[in-house]
Amino acid sequence: MSVVQSVGPQALPALQEQVEQIIAEAKRQGASACEVAVSLEQGLSTSVRQREVETVEFNRDQGFGITLYVGQRKGSASTSASGAEAIRETVAAALAIAKHTSEDDCAGLADPALMARDLTDFDLYHAWDITPEQAIEKALACEAAAFDADTRIKNADGTTLNTHQGCRVYGNSNGFIGGYASTRHSLSCVMIAEADGQMQRDYWYDVNRQGELLADPRSIGQRAAQRAASRLGARPVPTCEVPVLFSAELAGGLFGSFLSAISGGSLYRKSSFLEGTMGQRLFPSWLTLDERPHLMRALGSAAFDGDGLATYAKPFVEKGELVSYVLGTYSGRKLGLPSTANAGGVHNLYVTHGVEDQAALIRRMGRGLLVTELMGHGLNMVTGDYSRGAAGYWVENGEIQFAVQEVTIAGNMKDMFQQIVAIGNDLETRSNIHTGSVLIERMTVAGS
Repeated sequence: MSVVQSVGPQALPALQEQVEQIIAEAKRQGASACEVAVSLEQGLSTSVRQREVETVEFNRDQGFGITLYVGQRKGSASTSASGAEAIRETVAAALAIAKHTSEDDCAGLADPALMARDLTDFDLYHAWDITPEQAIEKALACEAAAFDADTRIKNADGTTLNTHQGCRVYGNSNGFIGGYASTRHSLSCVMIAEADGQMQRDYWYDVNRQGELLADPRSIGQRAAQRAASRLGARPVPTCEVPVLFSAELAGGLFGSFLSAISGGSLYRKSSFLEGTMGQRLFPSWLTLDERPHLMRALGSAAFDGDGLATYAKPFVEKGELVSYVLGTYSGRKLGLPSTANAGGVHNLYVTHGVEDQAALIRRMGRGLLVTELMGHGLNMVTGDYSRGAAGYWVENGEIQFAVQEVTIAGNMKDMFQQIVAIGNDLETRSNIHTGSVLIERMTVAGS
C-alpha cells in the first residue's frame, strides 16, 4: 500500500469550494467579514531502533479554522470536521466569541488591492510513492550503516523516515481565494557511542520536497555515527572569552531570533531588544539578509502570506542596516506601517556568505569553540541577553583538539550581530533560513 492517494493538487478544487461554503455561511449568520483556512494532510512515519521496527504510523487529518469580524470585533474557531453541521457550529462559535470581545481599531481583513493575483506554482508538491515496507528498508539500512561505521557505536536512539503531503487553501470575504499542495520528506538517525565509561549521543538528517532526492540512507547513518563517536571524551573548558563558531545547522537559530525581534508582534508589544532600530547598522556592512519567497521547491516558498497578500523578494538587512520589519496586516496597523506580506512568518531567508568552508573558518578562528549543539532557550527578547548550554569542540592553532560539553555560552545579541566576522559557504538549506556557519569574534564560554 502506498500513501499517494487523494492529497495533492487534485484536491484543491474541493477545498476551495469548501472555503466558499464557509464564507457564505459566515455571511448568512451575520459576520461583516471573515477569513478561512482549510487544510488536508496525510503522511507515513516509520521508525526503527536496534535493527527492529518500532512504529509504522499512517495519519490523515483535515479541518478548517475561521476568523470572522462583527465590525471591529473578532472571533476565531476551528474544527477537524468538515460537514455542513460542523461548518454551521464552528461559524456560530466564532460569532459568539466575536460578540463578547472588545473592539479593536486594527482588526479586519487586508486591503483587497494588495491580495495576491499571480499564484505561481513553485513546484512544492512531489508525492513519494513509497510503501511502508520500502520505508522500513531505508530506515534499517540507515541504522545498519551507522553501526558499521564505528565500533564505538553501541546503541541507537531511533531512525525515522517521514513522508508528508498537504494541501492548504485560504480565502476571505474580500474575494481572495488561493491554495497550494506541498510535500516534505525526511530521514533522521540518532546514534549513541560509548567508550571508557562515557556515552555520547548525536544525530544527522535530511529533508527535501522530493523523497528521491534525500541523501543516501547509508551516508546519513554514517554521519550520525561519526558525529556521536567524535564527541567521546568530551569535557568542560575553563571559563574564558574566545571566538565562537556556530555550525550551519545551529546558525539559523541566531537569525531566527533576529527575525523574532524585528517582527511586528514583538515591536508593538514593546518586548523586543531591537525596538526603534530601523535604519541603524546592526550587522557588519558586508552582511545582507534577503527574503526570497519564490524559490522553486524551497521549504519556505509561498505566493501569498497568511493574510492573502502577495509575497515579494526584499531585504530586511542591507549592507548591515535594518531596512524592513517583519509585518503582517494587523501588526503593521498597530505600528502605523504597511504590511510586508509576512503574516505567518518569513519565507526563505537568505544570508550573505563568503567563500570559506567550515574548516577554513576553524583555521581563521585559531583558538575558540566550535558549537554543534545548544540546550535550553536562554534568550531574553527584551534585553537581548543570550545564555545557552552548549557542546562542541575546542580549537587550538586552527585545529580541533577535543570535544567539549557542560559549558554555557553567553553574550548580548546586539553585540553578537555586530561581531560576526565571517559566514561560511556551507549553506544549510534544510529549513527556511539559508545560512552557513557563523563565526563571532568573542563570547563568554563558562565552564569548569
